[in-house]
Amino acid sequence: MAVPVWSVDPRTGKQREAVASEATAQDVDAAVRAAHAARGALAGRDTRIALLRAAAEELEADGERIVATADAETALGEARLTGELARSTGQLRAFADEVADGGYLGVIIDHADPALAPPRPDLRRYKIPLGVVAVYAASNFPLAFSVPGGDTASALAAGCPVVVKAHPDHPATSELCGAALRRAAARTGLPEDVVTVVHGFDAGVELVTHPLVTAAGFTGSVRGGRALFDAAAARPVPIPFYGELGSLNPVVITEAAAQERGEEIGTGLAGSMTLGSGQFCTKPGLVLAPAGQAGDALLGALAGEVAEAVPGVLLDSRMRQAFLAGVGERADLDGVRAPVAAGGGAEGDTVAAGFLTVDADRLTTEGPHDLLLEECFGPLTVVVRYADADQAAAVLSRLPGNLTATVHLAEAEANGEGEGARLLAELTPLAGRVLVNGWPTGVAVTHAQHHGGPYPATTSTSTSVGVTAIDRWLRPVTYQNAPDALLPPELREDNPLGLPRRVNGRREG
Repeated sequence: MAVPVWSVDPRTGKQREAVASEATAQDVDAAVRAAHAARGALAGRDTRIALLRAAAEELEADGERIVATADAETALGEARLTGELARSTGQLRAFADEVADGGYLGVIIDHADPALAPPRPDLRRYKIPLGVVAVYAASNFPLAFSVPGGDTASALAAGCPVVVKAHPDHPATSELCGAALRRAAARTGLPEDVVTVVHGFDAGVELVTHPLVTAAGFTGSVRGGRALFDAAAARPVPIPFYGELGSLNPVVITEAAAQERGEEIGTGLAGSMTLGSGQFCTKPGLVLAPAGQAGDALLGALAGEVAEAVPGVLLDSRMRQAFLAGVGERADLDGVRAPVAAGGGAEGDTVAAGFLTVDADRLTTEGPHDLLLEECFGPLTVVVRYADADQAAAVLSRLPGNLTATVHLAEAEANGEGEGARLLAELTPLAGRVLVNGWPTGVAVTHAQHHGGPYPATTSTSTSVGVTAIDRWLRPVTYQNAPDALLPPELREDNPLGLPRRVNGRREG
């Protein structure tokens, strides 16, 4: 018997509509096999460019309905979701441009040189697509990290068909976006099965273990991501699993910075930690602020702003319960104070933002306060008051891996005086993106972007944002002494495709 998948309104907790059925093992197998059969259709770069651009157009054409549905399922607000849709279509077009450029293929040619000792054969290297990619949609970004998001866009750009396991928090949005991508495929003469959407917990497990799935991308919790990561590694033929699991995103504020612009920093921190009701993967969850008057002034500004924040609705009731429990467990620790208490909002389904404070000496050695070094998903941050640079460094040394790490410096420190360079060096091993005098929420889709970090932030060294995310779904292959007539066009001597390449150590194009 088919199990219905319901769309639920998080503002009321009521079911909206049944939008699909949970996929059975047979359904997953059929979807993966159809995707596998569509691989050849994605081989042409021009075809993929057309697909990515058509996908952006189809999403925009149905944008009003997609945004309204996403808001009904996530309570993230139409303004936020309109921006997220633009981000999603923008990254589809960015990957189309990257495919057109051709540099992602990494073409390298070393001509034979018999005079070398030992002699060098003719070697030609480029990258080819892995095959079918499984994508696990995120709860907090129903567009940019879900069905039409960066994992899907980058995999299609690489030439890999995609099977998306939809997130249960926004199944109707997932169906609309999946339909838009399949329409784009049909428009460009491709099989619609280059993108398929499946639903259900069991479908997610079946997907990562299917023998024709060659890689997976995941954004979600440490618990769920680690279970899938372990399943991917335990397969008879293990596959790469690119998981984004959790991040504290630490912030260090120097005493000089707090003295120079403490109120500004406190206000900025409040905005960053409450953005989207604290449901950004880059929310600053641990802040090292100086003890003393400068730090007190900063916290005063933070308290004023956080107290005024409008209570928000989290993505689902399970996340709300986990947030309230997490706040309570942390607040009950010895020496932890709550200048602005986070918890349930005045309206039944909302949560109120808040922050906790604790002295740094509670976190310099292992103990029950290590709970404060774990992410609490929602509008809460922990402010750690440090007495000196050594104490701050001791806390930083105990942090797990992160997506981001931020330092706020005074003007003189930013210009090379004082502790700026040392702090930057201390933060670099902790995260994939290190910020100076800014806030980590907001991840630009650019060539230089890196959205990843040491475990548990991610399970690899790759990025899931920016055009270099395409590298995850490619593998290098080298041909040795292959006759030119037998080589793929990308590697032929006359470069018929006009690709940028490195020949005998020198860049061309």
